[in-house]
Amino acid sequence: MYFQKKRVIAMLLAGGQGSRLKVLTEKTAKPAVPFGGKYRIIDFPLSNCVNSGIDTVGILTQYQPLELNEYIGNGQPWGLNKTHSCAQVLPPYERHDKKSGWYKGTANAIYQNIDFIERFNPDYVVVLSGDHIYKMDYAAMVEYHVKHQAACTIAVRNVPIEEAPRFGILNTNPDMSIYEFEEKPAKPKSTNASMGIYVFTWSVLRDALLFDEDDPNSSNDFGKNIIPMLLTSGHKMMAYPFDGYWKDVGTIDSLWEANMELLGKDPAFNIRGDEHSTIYARNNALPSSYIDPDAKTVNCFIAEGSEVYGTVRHSVISIGCTIGEGALVEDSVVMPGVVIESGAIVRHAILGENSKVERNAVVGGAFGPKEKKKISVTAKGAVVAENTVLKPGDML
Repeated sequence: MYFQKKRVIAMLLAGGQGSRLKVLTEKTAKPAVPFGGKYRIIDFPLSNCVNSGIDTVGILTQYQPLELNEYIGNGQPWGLNKTHSCAQVLPPYERHDKKSGWYKGTANAIYQNIDFIERFNPDYVVVLSGDHIYKMDYAAMVEYHVKHQAACTIAVRNVPIEEAPRFGILNTNPDMSIYEFEEKPAKPKSTNASMGIYVFTWSVLRDALLFDEDDPNSSNDFGKNIIPMLLTSGHKMMAYPFDGYWKDVGTIDSLWEANMELLGKDPAFNIRGDEHSTIYARNNALPSSYIDPDAKTVNCFIAEGSEVYGTVRHSVISIGCTIGEGALVEDSVVMPGVVIESGAIVRHAILGENSKVERNAVVGGAFGPKEKKKISVTAKGAVVAENTVLKPGDML
């Protein structure tokens, strides 16, 4: 079979278990978790690829892959189903040399798919994570990489010094060349936090992956192994500054916060964008949302296919939801297909897909400005029974 040579391809790591999202990822891979009313988390890096002119994307899946595989399909919603483009799902598989099985780490996941990459004989490979919310022009990052004749370029963002110990920190020279990488340092020397977005010159990355795979003591991880190896061996590595919105939505709190940051006249993250930053998604054709004349809605998203008869304040209501008469939804994320029956109260919560809050039940509660957030969560398909209470911070 003939494969057209590509200057750049992307490899999207989408196999993480997402255990910090707890009940939300018991039946769903983290990249397939709904976000923003009508999207899934994976829509953001996929759309960034398309908007950056990258039309060949390998999607490495592992944990709970069925829903994610069905969602991606042939890549049509993102325009990745044309003659010389593709969105290829790449699960682990049995190899003839027996170096196979589950992906052991981020680097091993790419290693196991060297054959896929070499079909396209790329000059550069962009390696991405499937669990971040942001808009970014990868093409500009690739050109930065080429201009500086780097072996590896890593996207970085400035973080407050008190947050730096949570990240991999890249210490740089004045020209942004990297001289040191520190994994979650107790006393960081800089605030250049790695975003987990890499551009590699493919010939360099290929050799590094082969060497790393032969090391029995390696964790087969980019941050722990590949990046330090390239630095130690003297390869030129650059930091690429990024000052736009970026959110790792790997925890309940961060997922809730990112959804809340879509709301308001001047949101922290403008999901609407323009023709160069559209976020594409696979959506069913649903009728327009219906808001009853007696309903009250304040500062909220109401996605198509939803019906609102109660009160919704400062919340994201996803596709195909129903908010019953006399119900109150406040400061919450309501995922697709949720039913909230009459008289129910939902505050500071995330309701999983197709869950139900029955009549007069209570989910969550208010907290003061100085109190620690306590987000209540329901799993996919869970039912909060009539007249029961799910306390702040509880999960069902």
